[in-house]
Amino acid sequence: MSRGEIAKNNFLSGYNCTQAVLMAFADLLPVSEETLKAVGLPFGGGFSRLRQTCGAVSGAAMCLGLLFPERSKNETYAAVQDFAARFRAKNGSINCGELLTGAGIKTDTQPTAEPRTESYYKKRPCPDLIADAAEILEEMCREQGLNL
Repeated sequence: MSRGEIAKNNFLSGYNCTQAVLMAFADLLPVSEETLKAVGLPFGGGFSRLRQTCGAVSGAAMCLGLLFPERSKNETYAAVQDFAARFRAKNGSINCGELLTGAGIKTDTQPTAEPRTESYYKKRPCPDLIADAAEILEEMCREQGLNL
């Protein structure tokens, strides 16, 4: 199973978008799964449902920092910008609100998450966006010689 499929399944199992990506790479990251879940929690919904940067993009950025800790700040920023450009090229935006409204979903910034129901998952582009984020990250890791 690809990391994209794992990330998508993580989301469909109840993790938020950031957590779903982080957990798809948990076996490679130097922190516990509990820590990954906790650190990713506030970033779901485009930063706590503020509909800013897509949580899957945030999760991938966190992974890039953790997977390549030897990189300088500038190298890390360049890698994250490369990731964002690839994600944007595939999906049109890295902004949660734009991704949702582009799929015809009215955005809501209330702090209360919607219940995870079958209809919730059906109407959202999020599972596929999360899979895309993990697949792009996996591709970038392979390009950098990281053995996945």
